[in-house]
Amino acid sequence: MSTVPVYRWRLAPDGMATRRQLRAAGLRPGGQEVVAQLERPRRRRGPLVAYLYLVERAKPVRPMTVRRAAALAKANTARRTCPACRRDAGYVIPVSLGMCVACADTPSSSS
Repeated sequence: MSTVPVYRWRLAPDGMATRRQLRAAGLRPGGQEVVAQLERPRRRRGPLVAYLYLVERAKPVRPMTVRRAAALAKANTARRTCPACRRDAGYVIPVSLGMCVACADTPSSSS
């Protein structure tokens, strides 16, 4: 494994971007390797690290197809449906509860 250059936060050279910056520009890394990394120091923990990619080798984001949008909608519906009462909770069910708040608050649903 080769080492990559490390830059301080906000001091990366032009022509490099993080995944989020690429996405905001309508691009994706497109299979390229990480070319550098940014490090932001923190006081009591290790530094925050962001990986950098070359903008010139980035590819455009694949367009959303009808089938992909339908699959995404189905997945989001499954995350909002309470397994206990089978109703759409109107929000994503918390993993910590495993059911909607109304079902979690009822004493009979406790194990």
